[in-house]
Amino acid sequence: MYYLLLFFITIFWPIVILKQILFWVYLWQLKNYHLGRFKAHFSTEKGKKLLLNKLLLSKTILLLGFLFSSIIIFFMPFLSNAIFLPLLLFILYFFLSIKFFKDFLRKKIKKPVLTNKTQIILFSCFIVFSAIPVFLWNYIQQDTTTFDKPPLLKFYFLLLLIDVLAPIIISLIVSAFQPITILLRNRIIKKAKIKREKHKNLLVIGITGSYGKTASKEFLYTILSEKFGSNKVLKTTEHQNSEIGISQCILNDLKPEHEIFICEMGAYNKGGIKLLSDIAKPKIGVLTGINQQHLATFGSQENIIKTKFELIESLPKDGVAFFNKKNKYCLELFEKTKIKKKFYGEGSDSIDSENIAGAVEVARELGVKEQEIVKAKEKIKPWPQIKKGVNGLNIIDATYSANPDSVIAHLDYLKCAYPDAKKIIVMPCLIELGNASKEVHQKIGESISRICDLAIITTKECFEDVKKGFDKNHNTEKCEIIFEPNAGRIVEKVKSAFASAEVTADKTGDIVLLESRVPKQIVENLSKIR
Repeated sequence: MYYLLLFFITIFWPIVILKQILFWVYLWQLKNYHLGRFKAHFSTEKGKKLLLNKLLLSKTILLLGFLFSSIIIFFMPFLSNAIFLPLLLFILYFFLSIKFFKDFLRKKIKKPVLTNKTQIILFSCFIVFSAIPVFLWNYIQQDTTTFDKPPLLKFYFLLLLIDVLAPIIISLIVSAFQPITILLRNRIIKKAKIKREKHKNLLVIGITGSYGKTASKEFLYTILSEKFGSNKVLKTTEHQNSEIGISQCILNDLKPEHEIFICEMGAYNKGGIKLLSDIAKPKIGVLTGINQQHLATFGSQENIIKTKFELIESLPKDGVAFFNKKNKYCLELFEKTKIKKKFYGEGSDSIDSENIAGAVEVARELGVKEQEIVKAKEKIKPWPQIKKGVNGLNIIDATYSANPDSVIAHLDYLKCAYPDAKKIIVMPCLIELGNASKEVHQKIGESISRICDLAIITTKECFEDVKKGFDKNHNTEKCEIIFEPNAGRIVEKVKSAFASAEVTADKTGDIVLLESRVPKQIVENLSKIR
């Protein structure tokens, strides 16, 4: 019986381990292999559940059971034929394996995007976790001094222990590749710098800030392409705002015919923007705005401000710096700047209109005529993009955004554009805000209470802070705020809310704002509301 259980357990154990490998490599990749961002994840509700959950507790109890049984069997050998614990382990792994296949068929398995790096890490994990059972079996077979009889109990115990320690082992494997990654990264950066130096006449426009970088880049690219031609203007693509992304863009996409390079720049630590500036050598710098985004990794608001200002400090004496006039930190940095400098954004009433204003000011600096700007602006599709649902329902999908200023701006848009409609926001709490998290979420709660009829918060970690801000001045007859993590129940709640909404001839339709990283099934299912 022991060997029969061993046969089945060794079939199901690799399946359980496979799921762990896929998830933990996915999480490291999601956090850009950045230790600070990876650690910050465990301060969120989802992160805490990875450390404290019923499954991990069950495995720990089983581990203690195997350990305790070894001691008992040493003193009472007649119990050596007991199969209770191995049977429990078999049942646990059996159901975990069934769940894995169900999730796989439903496409719910979290797995990393396959890149050269993730493929190497995944392959290394498979090799390590394939070798471990073989090593343990050989060790058990040679060991005749163990407490437990039969020694298979020890084998079961060690398999389960490796399962429990899998996140640590996988993280160590990821970390082991970091020195190699750094060497390769430095090599790529060096090649990119050499190639960049050969393009002496290339005009580089660097764009950084806590928010609005991508939108500003896209708007500016549209305008400059209208003037100079798309074959003369290069931009970093999506997610190419790191040292590797920018270097690869230079190495793979920069051609002799390019005259302008629009470079989005992002960082999580001091010195990050300086490094990107050393690579790209910008002559024009755009600072879109600064807030508490990624405060947890920067350590302080001062560090964020200094890091974003590294772009402006890197500009040459004949360079030009552009600042968002509506951002208080930009106002302060404007005064510190010694080279040619300009403001933009005065009078703008939303995040994206500020971004368009910045793009327009840079275009004017480069000699683009007003008629060309007007023609290019007709091709720009500013936020928000409204998805039309049935029965007049409007859906604003802002799930790309995860930023304090963006949330407030989007709520203000709802207030202005849909004054008479019923308004609902669905959003998680924001992450990586450090010690500014409480203040930020209370501010969001206050805005929600003034604008929305219903707020559904999908994560728990800062829900009480949002609710505290919400409770300051809300009208209980008008608006409601709830915590609801379940995607299905969220959809039903929205259906119910709109079913009871008053419909009048002059209403433009009720509106749902999906903010930040809400589950995809919510986006899909709300589009199907009948």
